Amino acid sequence: MESDRPIFHDAHCHLNSIANAEQVARQAQSAGAGIFCNCTTPEEYEIARARFSPYPAIRVGLGLHPWWVDDPVESQLERFGVLLRDAPYVGEVGLDFSMRHRGTAQAQRRAFARIARLCAEAGGKTLSIHAVKSAGEALDTLCACGAVESCTCVFHWFSGTSDDLNRAVDLGCRFSIGSRMMETKRGRAYARSIPRHLVLLETDWPIHEGDERTFDQLQENLACTAAHIAEIRREPRMVPPGGFESPFPA
Repeated sequence: MESDRPIFHDAHCHLNSIANAEQVARQAQSAGAGIFCNCTTPEEYEIARARFSPYPAIRVGLGLHPWWVDDPVESQLERFGVLLRDAPYVGEVGLDFSMRHRGTAQAQRRAFARIARLCAEAGGKTLSIHAVKSAGEALDTLCACGAVESCTCVFHWFSGTSDDLNRAVDLGCRFSIGSRMMETKRGRAYARSIPRHLVLLETDWPIHEGDERTFDQLQENLACTAAHIAEIRREPRMVPPGGFESPFPA
C-alpha cells in the first residue's frame, strides 16, 4: 500500500478468526490503523487479549455474541463480569431474534440486559452491538440501564426500522457500516441518512472462520466502503472529517 493513501480504522472485525491475524495486527500497528477485534465469548476474549497484547492498535472486545449465548447464561455472565473490570471495549454483544436464533430469545434478553447494566455501572465502555430483528428492544435495554448515557454504543450493520434508526441517532449512538451492508437498498439508504459524525467503517471479516486476509485487503475494503458512502451522499471527500477516521472515542 502506498504511504500517501489514507489509513482507515476498522470498527468491527473478528481478527482472532483470521488465520494470519498476527501479521495483520503487526502491519496495522505499524501503519497506525486501529482495529476493534470483536470476540464471541469470554473465553475467546481471553485468548485474543493475550494474542494481541503486543499490538496496542488492536482493541480487543469482550464479547458474548447472541448466537453463542447458553441457557442458562449465569456461568457465562459471571465470567463476563469478572473480565469486564479490565475491558474498555465490549463486543460483540446484543440480540438476534431472526428465525434461526429466536429459540434462545429469553436467554439472550437476560444476557444482554445484564451486560448493558454492568457496562452502564462501570461507565466509559465502547460497545459493538449486534441487533437483528431486535433494534428497538436493544435500544430499550440500553436506555433502561443507562448505558446510552455512560458508554459509547456502536450498532454494527444496523438493520432495524427507520424509526429505530432515528431513535438511535437521537440518542447519539454510532453506526459501523461495511461493504455487505452497502449491498442492500436499506443499508445504502441508512448510510445516506446517518449524520456523518456518527458513521464508522467496518469489514466484519473474515466471512469464513480461518480465512487468510492481508492488511492491504482490509484497507482496500474499508476504502471502497468509504468511497461508496461518499458517492451516495454526494460528498467530495472519501474520508470526511470526524466521521470515518476512528472507531474509538476521543
